[in-house]
Amino acid sequence: MSVLDRLEVPIVLAPLAGGPSTPELAAAVSEGGGLGFLAAGYLTAAATRERIAALRELTARPYGLNLFVPGAPSDPASYGDYARRVAAEREGAGEPRFEDDDWAAKLALVEDVAPPVVSFTFGCPSAGEIARVRAAGSEAWVTVTSPQEAETALAAGADGLAVQGSEAGGHRGGFTDAPDVALFSLLPLLQLIAADTDKPLVAAGGIATGGAVAAALCAGASAAAVGTAFLRAREAGTPAAHREALATDRPTGFTRAFTGRLARGIRNRFMDEHPDAPLAYPEIHHLTSPIRRAAREAGDGESINLWAGEAHALAEERPAAEILAGLATGAREALARAERRLSEGAP
Repeated sequence: MSVLDRLEVPIVLAPLAGGPSTPELAAAVSEGGGLGFLAAGYLTAAATRERIAALRELTARPYGLNLFVPGAPSDPASYGDYARRVAAEREGAGEPRFEDDDWAAKLALVEDVAPPVVSFTFGCPSAGEIARVRAAGSEAWVTVTSPQEAETALAAGADGLAVQGSEAGGHRGGFTDAPDVALFSLLPLLQLIAADTDKPLVAAGGIATGGAVAAALCAGASAAAVGTAFLRAREAGTPAAHREALATDRPTGFTRAFTGRLARGIRNRFMDEHPDAPLAYPEIHHLTSPIRRAAREAGDGESINLWAGEAHALAEERPAAEILAGLATGAREALARAERRLSEGAP
Protein backbone atom coordinates (compact mmCIF):
# COMPACT_ATOMS: atom_id res chain seq x y z
CA MET A 1 0.00 0.00 0.00
CA SER A 2 1.33 3.42 -0.98
CA VAL A 3 1.55 6.32 1.45
CA LEU A 4 -1.03 8.00 -0.79
CA ASP A 5 -3.58 5.30 0.06
CA ARG A 6 -3.38 6.28 3.73
CA LEU A 7 -4.01 10.00 3.23
CA GLU A 8 -7.27 11.53 4.41
CA VAL A 9 -7.00 14.14 1.64
CA PRO A 10 -5.46 13.28 -1.78
CA ILE A 11 -3.38 16.44 -1.88
CA VAL A 12 0.41 16.67 -1.82
CA LEU A 13 2.35 19.83 -1.05
CA ALA A 14 4.78 20.58 -3.89
CA PRO A 15 8.36 20.84 -2.53
CA LEU A 16 8.82 24.60 -3.20
CA ALA A 17 12.61 24.69 -2.97
CA GLY A 18 14.48 27.94 -2.61
CA GLY A 19 12.80 29.59 0.36
CA PRO A 20 9.03 28.94 0.52
CA SER A 21 9.51 25.40 1.89
CA THR A 22 9.44 25.31 5.69
CA PRO A 23 8.90 22.58 8.29
CA GLU A 24 5.85 24.53 9.49
CA LEU A 25 4.22 24.49 6.05
CA ALA A 26 4.93 20.80 5.48
CA ALA A 27 3.63 19.92 8.94
CA ALA A 28 0.43 21.89 8.46
CA VAL A 29 -0.37 19.98 5.26
CA SER A 30 0.43 16.60 6.82
CA GLU A 31 -1.57 17.42 9.96
CA GLY A 32 -4.48 18.41 7.73
CA GLY A 33 -4.57 14.94 6.17
CA GLY A 34 -2.47 15.59 3.05
CA LEU A 35 1.19 14.86 2.42
CA GLY A 36 3.55 17.67 3.34
CA PHE A 37 6.91 17.93 1.59
CA LEU A 38 10.26 19.38 2.56
CA ALA A 39 12.57 20.65 -0.18
CA ALA A 40 16.22 19.65 0.22
CA GLY A 41 17.29 21.50 -2.94
CA TYR A 42 19.98 24.15 -2.33
CA LEU A 43 20.49 22.91 1.25
CA THR A 44 23.37 20.91 2.68
CA ALA A 45 22.66 17.45 4.05
CA ALA A 46 23.24 18.82 7.56
CA ALA A 47 20.69 21.61 7.08
CA THR A 48 18.24 19.10 5.60
CA ARG A 49 18.61 16.90 8.67
CA GLU A 50 17.80 19.88 10.89
CA ARG A 51 14.65 20.64 8.91
CA ILE A 52 13.49 17.04 9.12
CA ALA A 53 14.02 17.15 12.89
CA ALA A 54 12.02 20.39 13.10
CA LEU A 55 9.21 18.83 11.06
CA ARG A 56 9.15 15.76 13.29
CA GLU A 57 8.64 17.98 16.32
CA LEU A 58 5.50 19.33 14.67
CA THR A 59 3.93 16.15 13.28
CA ALA A 60 4.25 12.39 13.38
CA ARG A 61 2.29 11.98 10.17
CA PRO A 62 3.86 10.95 6.85
CA TYR A 63 5.85 13.50 4.87
CA GLY A 64 8.03 13.63 1.79
CA LEU A 65 11.54 14.86 1.07
CA ASN A 66 12.53 16.15 -2.36
CA LEU A 67 16.07 15.86 -3.75
CA PHE A 68 17.68 17.39 -6.84
CA VAL A 69 19.42 14.83 -9.07
CA PRO A 70 22.75 16.34 -10.17
CA GLY A 71 23.54 16.76 -13.83
CA ALA A 72 26.87 17.39 -15.55
CA PRO A 73 28.96 20.58 -15.54
CA SER A 74 28.22 23.04 -18.34
CA ASP A 75 30.85 24.25 -20.80
CA PRO A 76 32.05 27.69 -19.58
CA ALA A 77 31.97 28.85 -23.18
CA SER A 78 28.20 28.40 -23.18
CA TYR A 79 27.58 30.88 -20.38
CA GLY A 80 30.66 33.09 -20.22
CA ASP A 81 29.21 35.99 -22.21
CA TYR A 82 25.98 35.96 -20.20
CA ALA A 83 27.87 35.88 -16.91
CA ARG A 84 30.01 38.84 -17.90
CA ARG A 85 26.95 40.81 -19.03
CA VAL A 86 25.04 40.19 -15.81
CA ALA A 87 28.09 41.06 -13.71
CA ALA A 88 28.47 44.32 -15.63
CA GLU A 89 24.79 45.21 -15.19
CA ARG A 90 24.38 44.25 -11.54
CA GLU A 91 26.54 44.70 -8.48
CA GLY A 92 27.31 41.67 -6.35
CA ALA A 93 27.05 38.94 -8.98
CA GLY A 94 28.37 35.57 -7.87
CA GLU A 95 30.85 33.24 -9.50
CA PRO A 96 29.31 30.64 -11.83
CA ARG A 97 30.21 27.17 -10.57
CA PHE A 98 29.06 23.58 -10.66
CA GLU A 99 28.18 21.52 -7.60
CA ASP A 100 26.08 18.41 -7.06
CA ASP A 101 23.79 19.75 -4.29
CA ASP A 102 25.43 17.47 -1.69
CA TRP A 103 23.98 14.46 -3.50
CA ALA A 104 25.94 11.62 -1.87
CA ALA A 105 25.48 13.00 1.64
CA LYS A 106 21.74 13.42 1.08
CA LEU A 107 21.36 9.84 -0.12
CA ALA A 108 23.18 8.74 3.03
CA LEU A 109 20.81 10.91 5.07
CA VAL A 110 17.83 9.26 3.42
CA GLU A 111 19.18 5.85 4.36
CA ASP A 112 19.59 7.01 7.95
CA VAL A 113 16.32 8.91 8.42
CA ALA A 114 14.06 6.98 5.99
CA PRO A 115 11.43 9.63 5.13
CA PRO A 116 8.14 7.96 4.18
CA VAL A 117 8.52 9.35 0.64
CA VAL A 118 11.59 10.58 -1.24
CA SER A 119 10.96 12.32 -4.56
CA PHE A 120 13.53 13.24 -7.18
CA THR A 121 13.62 16.23 -9.52
CA PHE A 122 15.89 17.14 -12.49
CA GLY A 123 16.62 13.54 -13.43
CA CYS A 124 16.14 9.87 -12.74
CA PRO A 125 18.43 8.25 -10.17
CA SER A 126 20.07 5.00 -11.13
CA ALA A 127 18.32 1.74 -10.38
CA GLY A 128 20.89 1.16 -7.66
CA GLU A 129 20.19 4.51 -6.02
CA ILE A 130 16.45 3.94 -6.10
CA ALA A 131 17.02 0.49 -4.59
CA ARG A 132 18.97 2.10 -1.73
CA VAL A 133 16.07 4.46 -1.02
CA ARG A 134 13.56 1.63 -1.06
CA ALA A 135 15.74 -0.59 1.10
CA ALA A 136 15.76 2.16 3.74
CA GLY A 137 11.96 1.92 3.88
CA SER A 138 11.08 4.98 1.79
CA GLU A 139 8.92 5.17 -1.30
CA ALA A 140 10.83 6.54 -4.29
CA TRP A 141 9.01 8.95 -6.60
CA VAL A 142 10.45 10.50 -9.74
CA THR A 143 9.30 13.74 -11.37
CA VAL A 144 8.52 13.27 -15.07
CA THR A 145 7.42 15.64 -17.81
CA SER A 146 6.89 13.21 -20.72
CA PRO A 147 5.74 9.64 -21.35
CA GLN A 148 9.34 8.71 -22.24
CA GLU A 149 10.62 9.95 -18.87
CA ALA A 150 7.86 8.01 -17.14
CA GLU A 151 8.98 4.83 -18.89
CA THR A 152 12.59 5.41 -17.82
CA ALA A 153 11.63 6.09 -14.20
CA LEU A 154 9.46 3.01 -13.93
CA ALA A 155 12.18 0.84 -15.45
CA ALA A 156 14.57 2.15 -12.78
CA GLY A 157 12.21 0.99 -10.05
CA ALA A 158 10.22 4.11 -9.11
CA ASP A 159 7.30 3.46 -6.76
CA GLY A 160 5.38 6.46 -8.07
CA LEU A 161 5.59 9.38 -10.47
CA ALA A 162 5.10 13.10 -9.99
CA VAL A 163 3.62 14.05 -13.36
CA GLN A 164 4.40 17.71 -14.05
CA GLY A 165 2.56 19.64 -16.72
CA SER A 166 3.80 22.78 -18.41
CA GLU A 167 1.36 24.92 -16.39
CA ALA A 168 3.43 24.36 -13.25
CA GLY A 169 5.34 27.15 -11.58
CA GLY A 170 9.03 26.96 -10.84
CA HIS A 171 11.55 24.75 -12.55
CA ARG A 172 10.69 22.14 -15.10
CA GLY A 173 11.46 18.97 -13.19
CA GLY A 174 12.25 16.66 -16.10
CA PHE A 175 15.43 14.86 -17.03
CA THR A 176 16.57 17.16 -19.83
CA ASP A 177 16.37 20.88 -20.50
CA ALA A 178 17.03 21.02 -24.21
CA PRO A 179 15.64 24.03 -26.12
CA ASP A 180 13.52 21.75 -28.29
CA VAL A 181 12.12 19.56 -25.51
CA ALA A 182 8.37 18.91 -25.82
CA LEU A 183 6.16 20.67 -23.26
CA PHE A 184 3.08 18.65 -22.33
CA SER A 185 0.21 20.27 -20.48
CA LEU A 186 -0.97 18.33 -17.45
CA LEU A 187 -4.19 16.60 -18.51
CA PRO A 188 -2.88 15.15 -21.80
CA LEU A 189 0.33 14.04 -20.08
CA LEU A 190 -1.51 12.48 -17.17
CA GLN A 191 -3.80 10.51 -19.47
CA LEU A 192 -0.91 9.25 -21.60
CA ILE A 193 1.06 8.03 -18.59
CA ALA A 194 -1.96 6.59 -16.75
CA ALA A 195 -2.76 4.48 -19.80
CA ASP A 196 0.55 2.63 -19.43
CA THR A 197 0.99 2.10 -15.69
CA ASP A 198 -0.94 1.37 -12.52
CA LYS A 199 1.72 2.97 -10.31
CA PRO A 200 0.54 5.95 -8.23
CA LEU A 201 0.62 9.24 -10.12
CA VAL A 202 0.72 12.66 -8.50
CA ALA A 203 -0.52 15.39 -10.84
CA ALA A 204 1.26 18.75 -10.76
CA GLY A 205 0.73 21.93 -12.73
CA GLY A 206 -1.72 24.81 -12.39
CA ILE A 207 -3.83 23.14 -9.69
CA ALA A 208 -5.20 25.92 -7.50
CA THR A 209 -8.85 24.97 -6.83
CA GLY A 210 -10.82 21.99 -5.66
CA GLY A 211 -12.23 21.60 -9.15
CA ALA A 212 -8.73 21.22 -10.56
CA VAL A 213 -7.93 18.62 -7.89
CA ALA A 214 -11.04 16.71 -8.94
CA ALA A 215 -10.08 16.93 -12.61
CA ALA A 216 -6.64 15.46 -11.88
CA LEU A 217 -8.16 12.59 -9.91
CA CYS A 218 -10.65 11.86 -12.70
CA ALA A 219 -7.83 11.83 -15.26
CA GLY A 220 -5.96 9.08 -13.43
CA ALA A 221 -4.00 10.70 -10.61
CA SER A 222 -3.92 9.24 -7.11
CA ALA A 223 -3.35 12.73 -5.71
CA ALA A 224 -2.84 16.31 -6.79
CA ALA A 225 0.34 18.24 -6.04
CA VAL A 226 -0.31 21.87 -5.13
CA GLY A 227 2.47 24.42 -4.91
CA THR A 228 1.62 27.95 -6.00
CA ALA A 229 -1.66 27.93 -4.06
CA PHE A 230 0.38 27.52 -0.85
CA LEU A 231 2.95 30.23 -1.58
CA ARG A 232 0.91 32.86 0.25
CA ALA A 233 0.21 30.58 3.21
CA ARG A 234 1.24 32.09 6.54
CA GLU A 235 3.62 29.20 7.17
CA ALA A 236 5.45 29.55 3.84
CA GLY A 237 8.83 31.26 3.63
CA THR A 238 7.81 33.21 0.52
CA PRO A 239 9.38 36.71 0.39
CA ALA A 240 7.09 39.73 0.65
CA ALA A 241 7.72 40.93 -2.91
CA HIS A 242 6.89 37.46 -4.23
CA ARG A 243 3.67 37.35 -2.20
CA GLU A 244 2.63 40.72 -3.59
CA ALA A 245 3.20 39.62 -7.18
CA LEU A 246 1.20 36.42 -6.67
CA ALA A 247 -1.85 38.47 -5.72
CA THR A 248 -1.91 40.17 -9.13
CA ASP A 249 -3.02 38.97 -12.55
CA ARG A 250 0.41 39.53 -14.11
CA PRO A 251 1.24 36.92 -16.77
CA THR A 252 3.78 34.14 -16.33
CA GLY A 253 6.42 32.94 -18.74
CA PHE A 254 9.36 30.58 -19.04
CA THR A 255 12.89 31.78 -18.37
CA ARG A 256 16.44 30.56 -17.77
CA ALA A 257 17.62 34.02 -16.70
CA PHE A 258 17.85 33.30 -12.99
CA THR A 259 19.23 29.76 -12.80
CA GLY A 260 20.15 28.53 -16.26
CA ARG A 261 17.32 26.00 -16.17
CA LEU A 262 13.86 26.51 -17.64
CA ALA A 263 11.32 27.67 -15.07
CA ARG A 264 7.94 29.38 -15.05
CA GLY A 265 7.58 32.64 -13.14
CA ILE A 266 5.67 35.90 -13.12
CA ARG A 267 7.18 38.16 -15.72
CA ASN A 268 9.40 40.93 -14.39
CA ARG A 269 12.19 43.21 -15.53
CA PHE A 270 15.05 40.75 -15.03
CA MET A 271 13.26 38.11 -17.10
CA ASP A 272 12.47 40.56 -19.88
CA GLU A 273 16.01 41.94 -19.97
CA HIS A 274 17.52 38.47 -20.43
CA PRO A 275 15.39 36.48 -22.89
CA ASP A 276 18.46 34.72 -24.28
CA ALA A 277 19.88 33.34 -21.03
CA PRO A 278 21.84 30.14 -21.67
CA LEU A 279 21.16 26.63 -20.49
CA ALA A 280 23.69 26.23 -17.66
CA TYR A 281 22.42 24.91 -14.34
CA PRO A 282 23.51 25.32 -11.57
CA GLU A 283 26.22 27.69 -12.83
CA ILE A 284 23.79 30.53 -13.59
CA HIS A 285 22.00 29.92 -10.31
CA HIS A 286 25.23 30.71 -8.46
CA LEU A 287 25.84 33.73 -10.69
CA THR A 288 22.52 35.37 -9.80
CA SER A 289 22.01 34.06 -6.27
CA PRO A 290 23.68 37.03 -4.49
CA ILE A 291 21.80 39.48 -6.72
CA ARG A 292 18.50 37.84 -5.88
CA ARG A 293 19.30 37.70 -2.18
CA ALA A 294 19.97 41.43 -2.08
CA ALA A 295 16.82 42.13 -4.09
CA ARG A 296 14.67 40.08 -1.69
CA GLU A 297 16.08 41.99 1.25
CA ALA A 298 15.32 45.27 -0.53
CA GLY A 299 11.81 44.19 -1.52
CA ASP A 300 12.67 44.47 -5.22
CA GLY A 301 10.28 42.17 -7.04
CA GLU A 302 11.72 43.08 -10.44
CA SER A 303 15.05 41.36 -9.74
CA ILE A 304 14.02 38.09 -8.10
CA ASN A 305 12.58 34.85 -9.43
CA LEU A 306 8.82 35.04 -8.92
CA TRP A 307 8.14 31.35 -9.50
CA ALA A 308 4.42 30.78 -10.03
CA GLY A 309 2.04 28.55 -11.93
CA GLU A 310 -0.43 29.85 -14.48
CA ALA A 311 -3.28 30.06 -11.93
CA HIS A 312 -1.27 32.07 -9.38
CA ALA A 313 -3.90 34.81 -9.05
CA LEU A 314 -6.10 32.30 -7.18
CA ALA A 315 -3.58 31.88 -4.33
CA GLU A 316 -4.89 33.17 -1.01
CA GLU A 317 -3.20 34.60 2.09
CA ARG A 318 -4.51 32.13 4.65
CA PRO A 319 -3.21 29.48 7.04
CA ALA A 320 -2.13 26.36 5.20
CA ALA A 321 -4.73 24.22 7.00
CA GLU A 322 -7.51 26.45 5.65
CA ILE A 323 -6.10 26.34 2.12
CA LEU A 324 -5.92 22.54 2.27
CA ALA A 325 -9.43 22.21 3.68
CA GLY A 326 -10.80 24.52 0.99
CA LEU A 327 -9.19 22.48 -1.76
CA ALA A 328 -10.54 19.23 -0.31
CA THR A 329 -14.07 20.60 0.07
CA GLY A 330 -13.97 22.06 -3.42
CA ALA A 331 -12.83 18.74 -4.86
CA ARG A 332 -15.65 16.84 -3.17
CA GLU A 333 -18.20 19.36 -4.43
CA ALA A 334 -16.81 19.23 -7.96
CA LEU A 335 -16.95 15.44 -8.03
CA ALA A 336 -20.51 15.49 -6.70
CA ARG A 337 -21.56 17.98 -9.41
CA ALA A 338 -20.03 15.79 -12.08
CA GLU A 339 -21.81 12.73 -10.72
CA ARG A 340 -25.13 14.57 -10.71
CA ARG A 341 -24.63 15.73 -14.27
CA LEU A 342 -23.85 12.20 -15.40
CA SER A 343 -26.79 10.67 -13.53
CA GLU A 344 -29.13 13.27 -15.04
CA GLY A 345 -27.95 12.41 -18.51
CA ALA A 346 -26.72 15.92 -19.18
CA PRO A 347 -25.04 16.36 -22.57
